[in-house]
Amino acid sequence: MSESKKDPGVLEGFKTFLMRGNVVDLAVAVVIGAAFTNIVNSVVKGVINPLVGTIGTKNLDNYSSCIKGPCTGTGATAEGVRIMWGSVLGATLSFVITAAVVYFLMVLPMSKYLARQAARQKEKEGAHEVIEVTELEVLKEIRDALVAQRGSGRTEQ
Repeated sequence: MSESKKDPGVLEGFKTFLMRGNVVDLAVAVVIGAAFTNIVNSVVKGVINPLVGTIGTKNLDNYSSCIKGPCTGTGATAEGVRIMWGSVLGATLSFVITAAVVYFLMVLPMSKYLARQAARQKEKEGAHEVIEVTELEVLKEIRDALVAQRGSGRTEQ
């Protein structure tokens, strides 16, 4: 029975793993990221693609280059070898927009908030140190005064 207390079980270890703050934060980030991906993809398809469509096709997936043989047809009937660089461009735009929004709306404000909190904490610690130094100086003065009194009291006796 004492060995079971020393060696935690598999379920206890799993519970400890799940209760770590970073695991919970990561799970929340994955869920929010999945939901946010749909928003970004909608922005790319609904706003960016039509803007690009003013100079070409409305769908970025249609942009491609043929590197071998006559490129005719689409899908299963396609002939030749195509590089679908339009879909890569669309995915890149989605990534850049996602990264920008995450940085400017989440990372930057949070880092500023944490920096302010750290400055406040440091300010509190600095004030505490000043108080401790002041108290130490006062105690030294009291000690010196007591030593002086004892020294002067002994000479009078």
